[in-house]
Order: sequence, then structure tokens, then C-alpha cells
Amino acid sequence: MSPTDRIRSPELLAKVMSAEAAAALIPVGANVGMSGFTGAGYPKAVPQALADRLAALHAAGDTAARIGLWTGASTAPELDGALAKADGIEMRLPYQSDPTCRQLINAGKMHYTDLHLSHVAQFAWFGFLGKLDVAVVEVVAILPDGRLVPSTSVGNNKTWLDQADKIIIEVNEQQSLGLEGMHDIYYGTEIPPHRKPIPMLHTSDRIGEPYLRCDPRKVVAVVRTCQADRNSVFAAPDEVSDQIAGHIMEFLQHEVKAGRLPPELLPLQSGVGNVANAVLSGLNQGPFENLTAFTEVLQDGMLEMLRSGKLSFASATALSLSPAATAEFNANIDFYRQRIVLRPQEISNHPELVRRLGVIAMNAMIEADLYGNVNSTHIMGSSIMNGIGGSGDFARNGYLSFFVTPSVAKGGAISCIVPMVSHVDHTEHDVQVIVTEQGLADLRGLAPTQRAKLIVERCAHPSFRPQLQDYLDRAARGAPGLHTPHLLTEALSWHTRFLETGHM
Repeated sequence: MSPTDRIRSPELLAKVMSAEAAAALIPVGANVGMSGFTGAGYPKAVPQALADRLAALHAAGDTAARIGLWTGASTAPELDGALAKADGIEMRLPYQSDPTCRQLINAGKMHYTDLHLSHVAQFAWFGFLGKLDVAVVEVVAILPDGRLVPSTSVGNNKTWLDQADKIIIEVNEQQSLGLEGMHDIYYGTEIPPHRKPIPMLHTSDRIGEPYLRCDPRKVVAVVRTCQADRNSVFAAPDEVSDQIAGHIMEFLQHEVKAGRLPPELLPLQSGVGNVANAVLSGLNQGPFENLTAFTEVLQDGMLEMLRSGKLSFASATALSLSPAATAEFNANIDFYRQRIVLRPQEISNHPELVRRLGVIAMNAMIEADLYGNVNSTHIMGSSIMNGIGGSGDFARNGYLSFFVTPSVAKGGAISCIVPMVSHVDHTEHDVQVIVTEQGLADLRGLAPTQRAKLIVERCAHPSFRPQLQDYLDRAARGAPGLHTPHLLTEALSWHTRFLETGHM
């Protein structure tokens, strides 16, 4: 393929160089905003070249040679993994899922700021995060006037391009040119006190532009690549995830019969993983028609629903597809371009829009406690797993907020329902429905002790249910207050017992 097929600006074509030359333009100590959201649309070559350069500096004795790394969400081994293995990241935000990053963060060797994904762009604009020095953004093509055709994720790219002093563009010739026209980049957000309402009333409304604006004078390098996204294969739904999905399906049908949901439901938001795909599979086979989605990530299950016609439209900020789903998407991209829109994450996760549209939010958790507080980020209270992501954006503002988990972990050694969570990401005020394979607890309108009774009966695993009930009974007799009864000397003893014995 000729370079001019993808790089149509003569001014920027003259700035094409190797990834190594581009990486050399990123100063040590810089804050670098890179594209990427759940393994989609991330730069593939420059981060690896930068990692090699930082590793060489470390070998030469400059052990402080690191950067601050900002993205949309998680990326991939070529970005997070390569830079983490080179010990090249001083500060990481706003979300990660890389095992080497996780190891360094939990060892105290990498700083990590875990943010609500809807907050990242505005925090950058407010100056809360410091100065953004460089943006490294993957695109599909560059137009003659310097505007950019976005790739398979949008994330925070608009903000990075606007805020950074220097811009490095990776033009990925592996990404389909058919993506052009699938994006909706809204430039109407302002800083208070100048904000205006976002003019969106329906999931399918287009309120922006199909391209990213880019000042060509800030572009210091253009790098050509030809490499696919990470494209992880999702685990097939198992019996536990199918049971969780069944409980949710039954509940949604009940809500329609009760008149609390319309027959076509309300826009769906779903996290990533086998439980989420099991729910989407259930919806694809269920009685609901003309569904829509307003979510962060479009994964295999939603693609199947678009293909079957059950889902009429999906709004997201990224595509996170398996290799088979990617092939299907690219082969029928004209069909999907009429039914999918990719937006900046400050729009896809915007609390005002989530509340206005009445989104049904379904997210995973690590553990929940008896009163409905949820931990979705930390193992045993102090070790980060991934991050809060967008779950808080949707849970607090959605029409319905589900949190789902198997009732036990580690082969039954850990109960995912505990007396008190070891870390709180979502308070009881933001959690409406808890679901495990054991059952579903609808917590709406209940007092704390009523919630606790329901969670134990419906969600806890039978092997832990008597212990939980015993804790509740004794707390009701011995706690200083009976609104939310706790035995503070025992509330976290389950976690302590696991750390000491390997079993709760």
C-alpha cells in the first residue's frame, strides 16, 4: 500500500519516520497520553521503541528514566507490558489490566491513580493531572487537512491531541478504512462555568464530527504500522455465568411485567468478560426486541445481537472483539457502520447522559458485603487488581445497577459475600441489585438489615451462609447500633483468616 493511501496530507507525509526515531522525541520524565481502550486502538510500535530506549538508559545507570503514562483504559502487552517490563512508568492512569503493571504497583514500584473514566478528560482540562507533554495516538488515516480518521477506540484521544505540546501519530494500515464514518467526536464540552447541556436524547444521536481535529504544527512524527489489536479470546460462558445470566433475564422480564421497564428495555451497559457475554447471549435468545446499548466497550455478544437484529444500535468508545468477531466485523463493516457509533469516553461514560438515557448497568465485582457495599478493585484490601474503570459512572447514574460475581473464588476458599468489604468502590447507595449463581437480591428501597437478610439468603454460597447468618445474629445482639449492625473486631476477620490460613 502506498503511504499516500493513508497519509493524505503532504505536510504530515514529510514527517514519516521510524518508531525508534519517533520514540527519541519523547523526553524522559514527560507525561505521555497514549490512545487505547481495552486492547483496541492503541499505538503498537512507538511504545515498544520507547521501552527499549528507557531500558537502555537504565542499563547505562539512569535508573530514573521513566514517563507518566495516561491512556483511555487498559491497553496491551505492546504498550503497558513493554513499558512496565522496562521499568519505564513512573505514574500510570486511569486504568490498567497488565500483569507486570499490577505486580509493580502492588510492590510499590509504580504509582497508580485509579480514576472514574468519565473524569479523566475533564481532570486533564482542569489541570488536576499536571501538564501533558506528548500524545501518541493510533489512527486509520490522515486527511489532507490534517484531520484524523480514528481507529478502533476513541477513549481520551480528543483531549490528548488538544492538550499535548507534541503529537506522534501511528497510522495503522491493518485497521480497516471502513471505520471511517463510524465515529462521533463531540467538541462541545466546556470547562465550568461555561458548560452547556449535551444535545443527546437517544443512543443513536450523532452530535459531533466523524474525525479527530489535529493541529499539524504540533505533529513531530508520523509512524506507519501494520499490526492487529490484541484481540483476546473471551472464555466461553460456563455454568456459573449462565446461571447468573438466567437470574438477570428473569428479573428483567419481571420488571417489564411490573411496568418498571418498557418492552424494549432501556439502553444496556455491560462490562467485559464471560459473565457479560452470557448475559448478552441470554438477551439474544430472549423475548426482548429492538434493544439498544450505551456502553464503553462493544464485545462479541453485542456484535452477535446486532447481527441477529435483537440489538438495533450500539454506542461505545471501543471495540473489544475476539479474532473471529474481528474478522466478521471487517467482512461486514458497511452493515455495522450503520449500527455502531464510537465516541470519546467523556461522552460514552458521561453521568448526565447515563442518567438521561436510563441506562441498565451490569458490572462485575470482586466482593460485596452484607449491606450492599461493593469492592471491584482490590484483593484482600490492599492489592489492586485492575481498577474501577467506568463501573462507577454507570452504577451511580444508571436506571438500574447490577453487580455480578460467582459466590465463591479460589475453589471455594473465598466467599465473595463477606461481612464487610475490604475496600469500597461502590457504596450501598449505588448498588441496586447483586447477583451470583445462587440467586438475585433486589436491594431497592430496603433498610440495611433487610438488605443483609436478602443477600445472605439469595446470593451467598451455602458453605458460607451459616457463618454469615451467625455474624448477623451476633451483630444484632452486640453492635453499639442496630441500623447497620457490625462487630468491628470481626468485620474483616474473614480476610485476615484467609491471609493466615488460605481459607475464609
